Amino acid sequence: MAKKFTWKIWLLPNLMTKDVQNDSVADVSTAGNTKHNEDIAKAIKEEGSDLQLETIVDVLNRGDRWRRRYLLEGSSVQDGNIRLAPRVKGNWEGADPLFDPKEHKLTVDAIPTAELRKAIEEEVGIELLGKKTDGGAIIGLVTDITTGKTDGTITQGGNIIITGEKIKIAPIDAYRTMGVFYIAADGTVWQDYSPLVLNDPKRIITRVPNLPEATFRLEIRTQYSHGATLLKAPRTIIYELPLNVVVSP
Repeated sequence: MAKKFTWKIWLLPNLMTKDVQNDSVADVSTAGNTKHNEDIAKAIKEEGSDLQLETIVDVLNRGDRWRRRYLLEGSSVQDGNIRLAPRVKGNWEGADPLFDPKEHKLTVDAIPTAELRKAIEEEVGIELLGKKTDGGAIIGLVTDITTGKTDGTITQGGNIIITGEKIKIAPIDAYRTMGVFYIAADGTVWQDYSPLVLNDPKRIITRVPNLPEATFRLEIRTQYSHGATLLKAPRTIIYELPLNVVVSP
């Protein structure tokens, strides 16, 4: 039976399974297709709502604010699609354990409701776009050396390991235009100019700048191709997972 909707997916190398060759993980393509409250409000208005567009946006924004407030209070929040629940990640050891910001992280789990799961199962099909490459260049995983975590958290001023394919920074004497960059939500660009601890085609170890506690997009800009061969112009390799900076106490 034909599905009503289609998710387009790319295949990325699965760098978590080092003993298995040529296995992949799926990445749903959402580039340029993120919806915001304004888009939802316009859709509601086009459905025939008598409310003013500005009123609909205001109600949606107020709903966001109250969902956020309830989560901060420690309540779970559920709407027709998602159940949001507060959670503390990390292990607790000993007879009288204490909260340790280096070990424990406050976060929120998002769990689809039964209605959303049923709709996805019945109405969504898959279109495979192929393996996602940029001349074979890809960032597969970022590991925080301070914590050993690969969940998208990185420690301010600590070191990280970046693994992938064709990620070597070259030419190294152009390090201020090439290298590892962190892009904030407002477009601010950060780079650490410390010497790279390791700079190989499949593995980079570098220092995280003194970034504020916020979410960043990691990019590598390089002209590396293979061996001593350089591209005519730099290419930008983007890590798909947003990175959240934490400050080590």
